[in-house]
Amino acid sequence: MDNAEDLITQMHLTTSSDNLPLSAEKQNMPYPQYLDKVVSESDLIALPDSSGFIPQDRDLLNVLAKRRSLRRYDDTVEMSIMELSYLLKFTQGVREFDEKRKLTNRFVPSAGSRHPFETFLLIQRVTGLTPGLYRYISQKHALEVFDSSSAAIQKAYDSVFKQKQVISSAVTFFWVANVYRTSWRYSTRAYRYILLDAGHVCQNLYLCAESIDYGVCAIGHFDDHLANELLGLDEIERFLVYGASAGKKLQQA
Repeated sequence: MDNAEDLITQMHLTTSSDNLPLSAEKQNMPYPQYLDKVVSESDLIALPDSSGFIPQDRDLLNVLAKRRSLRRYDDTVEMSIMELSYLLKFTQGVREFDEKRKLTNRFVPSAGSRHPFETFLLIQRVTGLTPGLYRYISQKHALEVFDSSSAAIQKAYDSVFKQKQVISSAVTFFWVANVYRTSWRYSTRAYRYILLDAGHVCQNLYLCAESIDYGVCAIGHFDDHLANELLGLDEIERFLVYGASAGKKLQQA
C-alpha cells in the first residue's frame, strides 16, 4: 500500500460511523448560519424569476443521453440572464424555507438538508452583467458583486491552472463549503457528505445546461490556496470544494 492509499484509509477510518466524535448538535453548540450572508441588500442584483422558463429540450432521457463534459465553447455567444437564473435556481436555488427547523429545501439532495454551499461565479459573458466575480445569494435569488477587477479575473484563471475552458466560458461556478452547516450534525463524517452534496449540485448543472444547449466541464483540479485566497476563505471553516465551467456549445460545421 502506497502513501496515498495510507492517507485515504486513515481518512476513511477517521470518518467511519464507529469513530465519530460527539457532534456539535449533541453538545448543544450554536446552530449554524444556514443562509448566505449579505453585505448590502440594497446592492443586490435581482435575478429574473425563471419559474416559467422553458428549456429547448425537455426530454429527460434525451438530456441524459447527450450529457458529457465539454471544454470548448462558443465565446461569441452571451448567456442570457434568464438562462443564468435557471441554472442557479436548479443548482442552489431555494425551493422552500422551513423556518421552524431553520432549513431550506432545494432542488438538489443534501445530507440532513444542511446545504453547505455558497456559490461564487466568474461571469464573463452574461447579458447585462459586468465581467467579474459574484456571489449568489440563494435566499434572495440575487447576485452580489464580489470583485470586478481585472486582477481578480486573472487570479480566477490562475487558480484553476489556466484551464482553457474557464477562459472561454460564459460563466464558471465555484462551490464553497461552509463546513459547520454539515459538521454541526454529522461531526467528522460531514466531510464525506459535503463531497457527495457537491456531486449532486454539479450534476444538476450538467443536466440543466444540456437542456439549453450549453456545455459544462466539472473542475476538481485547482490551486487550493490561491482559490481560497481569491474568494476570501479561511480554508478551515470555508473552502472551495468544486467548480464547473459553462458555455454555449460550438455548432457543428
